[in-house]
Amino acid sequence: MKKISIIGAGRVGESTAQILAYRDNAHEVVLTDIREGVAKGTALDLQESAPLFGFDTQVNGDESNAAIADSDIVVITAGLPRKPGMSRSDVLEANLAVIRPIAADVMKYAPNAMVILVTNPVDVMSYAFWKETGWDRSRIFGLSGVLDAARMASFIAMETGYSNLDVSAMVLGGHGDSMVPMISYTTISGIPVSNFMDAETIARIVDRTRNGGAEILALKKTSSANDSPAAAVATMIDAICNDRKRILPCVAMLDGEYGQQDIALGVPVVLGSGGMEKVVELPLSDEESRLFKQSAEQVTKDIELIS
Repeated sequence: MKKISIIGAGRVGESTAQILAYRDNAHEVVLTDIREGVAKGTALDLQESAPLFGFDTQVNGDESNAAIADSDIVVITAGLPRKPGMSRSDVLEANLAVIRPIAADVMKYAPNAMVILVTNPVDVMSYAFWKETGWDRSRIFGLSGVLDAARMASFIAMETGYSNLDVSAMVLGGHGDSMVPMISYTTISGIPVSNFMDAETIARIVDRTRNGGAEILALKKTSSANDSPAAAVATMIDAICNDRKRILPCVAMLDGEYGQQDIALGVPVVLGSGGMEKVVELPLSDEESRLFKQSAEQVTKDIELIS
């Protein structure tokens, strides 16, 4: 990639820029933030680590979104973060007011970019961005399942003592309390996870996955998670930059898949150089279908608030 831009130089934005620079995923990584000096200072700090970490990526910062001009990928992390006790939906109205002018800026300065939404509630913000731009759905997708699946995989590895490298997890639905951790598609070295844990332990891990972000927020108190979301975004970008055709759960605009229309929801997709190249439809059990539909209904309610 020639240029990847991140709008929002908070903790998630900074951590994402750091990983992208370390991996040399682009010739240039740009951070923007409306707070005076924040993006420039963050970028300079990262740039000064280049000789020590051995990367040649140029990291730049600016207060103006004009700096994202001609970006290949734009990551949007800007917005009001959650505070302890808040749900992702609680920041909907405030963050919608942030996303709409950003959408206008991206259309103006980076009209050919792919866009990854991180701002919460990410399902609704992804939908809003799609509606604002009218772009093809292949170019707009959100962070959700990659992060949620990573959390579930981590909890499984912690519980069983087996390697993180061997755990593969899948999470569908909205990025919130109604998410659907898919135990039937979760394995350890290809072996169903139910072979290693009893139903009670699995239920506890499912519940912990649904509340993974809130758990970190409650512990840190002054900030939400940043390293794991950044790693998830970087994983998505790596799949695009290297045309890996990876199957990853992301927020995507659905057009009939899973029986859903005109909604943004977490589903497995193929990520490659064409962006969100395909939605992968998984066979679901009756219970999984019920939970997925319930999650979709919750996201729909939030979408209706902005329509």
